[in-house]
Amino acid sequence: MVMMFLMIPVALLMSAGAVAAFVWAVRRGQLDDLVTPAVRILHDDERRAPAHQRGEDGRDPPPSRS
Repeated sequence: MVMMFLMIPVALLMSAGAVAAFVWAVRRGQLDDLVTPAVRILHDDERRAPAHQRGEDGRDPPPSRS
């Protein structure tokens, strides 16, 4: 019985912490867009030139106008 007096407040504090974390995440916009992260992997990345064709600064060369 003595353990119940300890476990109930601990459980209530943990529940309050979980609710506070959820409210904080909602207010910060963490749950605004649930679709884009799931489909972001399906989009192609931009193609980069191979390392031996890049300039000294690591940037891609400008596209040729031919």
